[in-house]
Amino acid sequence: MTDEWPEKYVEGIRLFNEEEFFECHDVLEELWAETLGEDKKFLQGLIQASVALFHFGNENLGGARKLYHASLEKLEPYGDSHMGLNLAKFKTEFKSCFDELLQAGNEYPKDVVIQDERVPRMEVDF
Repeated sequence: MTDEWPEKYVEGIRLFNEEEFFECHDVLEELWAETLGEDKKFLQGLIQASVALFHFGNENLGGARKLYHASLEKLEPYGDSHMGLNLAKFKTEFKSCFDELLQAGNEYPKDVVIQDERVPRMEVDF
């Protein structure tokens, strides 16, 4: 039920799933700024995931890779589910989306592009 989650959180997830990553970042950042406690780092991880995908889609591969790692570092402590989000599935899909870019190691690949069919979705239980 969406009543138990902040409106900005629900809106951020909607925007993410519509692949409006920059707008998702804006909405979640507003929520992050007014959040205290354990959810703050979780929200920061989601913000970084959306910006990583935004950068990947705009071929800023260095920025995408950097924020990918920062995002996973923030999300890892939250286990398989947090705030209604199926985090296990999200992290698996997120890793799959970035797999080709990450395989390039420290190289800056010229031919790697984001693949639409691999873009993760945020599956929520509400």
